[in-house]
Amino acid sequence: MKLPNTAQVAAYRRDGFIRIPNFLDEVELRRWRDVTDDAVRERVAGTSDDGGFYSRVFTQCQRLADTHAGMAELILDARLGQAAALLAGVDGVRVWHDQALIKPHYGNPTAWHLDDPFWSFDSGDAVSVWVALDDATIENGCLWYLPGTQREARYESTPIGENFGALFDQYPQWLEREPIAVPCPAGGAIFHNGLVAHGAGANMTPRPRRAMTCAFMPDGATYNGRPHDMLAPEYVASLRIGDPIDDDRRFPLVWSRALAGSPAAGD
Repeated sequence: MKLPNTAQVAAYRRDGFIRIPNFLDEVELRRWRDVTDDAVRERVAGTSDDGGFYSRVFTQCQRLADTHAGMAELILDARLGQAAALLAGVDGVRVWHDQALIKPHYGNPTAWHLDDPFWSFDSGDAVSVWVALDDATIENGCLWYLPGTQREARYESTPIGENFGALFDQYPQWLEREPIAVPCPAGGAIFHNGLVAHGAGANMTPRPRRAMTCAFMPDGATYNGRPHDMLAPEYVASLRIGDPIDDDRRFPLVWSRALAGSPAAGD
């Protein structure tokens, strides 16, 4: 697993995203594929596809690390947290949630959206990592980004639904921006800011496109009053707006400068 280098850190902070093509080596990629496949198989056993539009965008399984020991080992790897902290320039990161995102064969596109406005904390330093388990291509629905939009975004949500461009009703100034497609080879990773605008195309192939992701919040992030499935009702009852979200069991601290020393960019 590779730490981002100095140039990649600079590009991330400018554009709001960065691709690291060889983030995992071959052994690590096999491990991530096997663990993700097993964890998803456990989670979806006995469930059925409702046939709706969203169910054909991707199979989505959140917080697999809560129920699968192998996934917990992957997601709680300090190197993963260190990479996110280095890019964001923060002193520590906690897991907000992990999720497998498997776009099915001939699956629907993913509408343009921002991540952080859906969450229970407001932060310009939230980071998501998107690990490609299969080659992500233009043909099978790779990610697209509007670079720099993280500096202009607001904390108001836009539903992710059938209207692919609903986000532009809120941000009409972004209609003239040139999007950037970010194909990613299997074993590569894309890190992106929680406020950068992004979406994904349809999968126009007869094969699924697998990815495993994790969203990290900076240590010290505080509750904004917005409900979310990640917050258990009893935990919400204990929170007031402005309180830190720091339940170590539910939102583990994956990496911190105080515990590990200062991060250093990779070579």
